[in-house]
Amino acid sequence: MGNEQKEKRYKTPETPWDIGKPDFNLIEAVTKIPIKPCKALDIGCGTGDNSIWLAQHYFQVTGIDISEIAIDKAKEKALKANIKCIFMVADFITNKIEGAPFGFVFDRGCFHLFDSDEERKRFAEKVANYLEKDSLWLTIVGNADDQRSGYGPPRRTARDIVNSVEPYFEILSLISSHFGSNRPNPPRAWVCLMRKRQRCISLI
Repeated sequence: MGNEQKEKRYKTPETPWDIGKPDFNLIEAVTKIPIKPCKALDIGCGTGDNSIWLAQHYFQVTGIDISEIAIDKAKEKALKANIKCIFMVADFITNKIEGAPFGFVFDRGCFHLFDSDEERKRFAEKVANYLEKDSLWLTIVGNADDQRSGYGPPRRTARDIVNSVEPYFEILSLISSHFGSNRPNPPRAWVCLMRKRQRCISLI
C-alpha cells in the first residue's frame, strides 16, 4: 500500500489494521519471554497503540509511520494517556531514523508489504543496522496458509521469511498465529522473533 493510498484510508472508517488496542502477539512476546525495557522502534506504528503499550511498560519508544494522519492521532493518544513517546512521519526504507541503536524493533504488517526476497532482505538489513548487538526484532506477517478470498494483508510463507532474514538474524521462534483484530475471523499471521546475528555490521 503506497503512501497516498494509506493516507486516504485513514480518512475513512476502513482501516482494519487499526484496532484501537495493542496486538496481543506483542503483549505475549514482551511479557512471556520476557523482553526487558529498552530503546524500542515501532515501524509502521499507525495510530500508536503498540508504541503506547510499550511505553507504559517502561520502553523508550520511537514510532514511525508514513501517514501524517496516523502520527497526529498517535500523538493525541499519547498525550491523552500521559505517556511519552516520540512519533514521527518517516519512511523506514528511505529516511534515516534518529535514536539508533535500539534494543528492540517491532513491526506489525510492514515487513510483509514487500513482494520479493531482495526487497525483504533490504528491509531486514536496515532493521539489523538499527539494532544493538544481540538485540531483538519481532515482526507479525500475513500467513500464506490463510486461504480466505478478498481483501486482507499480504500473505507470505515461512520460507519467504527465512530466506529474507537469515543473513542478518537468528530466528528464535516462528509461530503460526493470527493478527490482533476486532473481526470475528481475524487474518492468520506468522509471529517471528529474531535476534541480530553477531556478524552484522551496523552502517548507521
